[in-house]
Amino acid sequence: MNVEKVINNNLVRSRNLKGHEILVMGSGLGFKKKPGDEIDCLKVEKIYRLDTPKEQQDLELILARAPLEVLQAVNEIVAYGKNSLHTELSDGLTISLADHISFAVKRHREGLDLRNALLSELRSFYPHEYEIGKVSLQIIQKYTGELLPEDEAGFIALHFINVTSQMNSMSETNEMMQLIRKILSLVEYDCQIELNRKSIQYERFVTHLKYFSRRLFAEKQGEETKTDPGLYQMIKSSYKKAYLCALKVANLTMTEYGKKLSDEELIYLSIHINRLIDLFNQNNRNDL
Repeated sequence: MNVEKVINNNLVRSRNLKGHEILVMGSGLGFKKKPGDEIDCLKVEKIYRLDTPKEQQDLELILARAPLEVLQAVNEIVAYGKNSLHTELSDGLTISLADHISFAVKRHREGLDLRNALLSELRSFYPHEYEIGKVSLQIIQKYTGELLPEDEAGFIALHFINVTSQMNSMSETNEMMQLIRKILSLVEYDCQIELNRKSIQYERFVTHLKYFSRRLFAEKQGEETKTDPGLYQMIKSSYKKAYLCALKVANLTMTEYGKKLSDEELIYLSIHINRLIDLFNQNNRNDL
């Protein structure tokens, strides 16, 4: 590989064997280099390639201004996340993480740490991604010497959630989290129960709400499948309290998001809510 453009001392632009534009990172890789010079392969720490010119431009801009130690931390964080989640992660995640962590470290050094209002929900709804966020804080400290607050573990987890849940934007991911929180609060208040957050029923309900929220915010929603009228009536009459609560969830999604729930969604919500009601009543009887 040869240097096509020197971005800074640690980053150069080049092309791979297929002629695709790439960014090559490594400590001192661009120092005293000029276009046409051969790249020292022993110094290469990471090669980035994105599909669109816009993504490539964004990546180049962010990597150019991010400190080397932050980029090294981000590379290790993405590699750790990939292994932990057992999934491929695009270099687009590198763009968002490098930008976020650069400013997070800068703010921390200036005593301007941000509070994460969704930290409790992140720990509860996305424990796997949250643990990646916690490990990320250790990785950041290793490279930068700065131990960021726990709130940042939540912010980093959000970046992974945004990628793995295939949401369109970080704001959409935040909106999804807030919707789940609102539904859980609504269920507790309307059904007059206290959710057992360590129960299997609660975990299953939260898992359902994740997919439910993803479908709700998806730009292209599939055609509504026809629901068996008999099943719908059975759920409506047998799980009356849970069904009425599900209707209030439907009212919430329509009022705040302009989204109408299908009969199928109402059935599934009613079933999950009824399980939570039964668990609460059972625990109360056992305490007597």
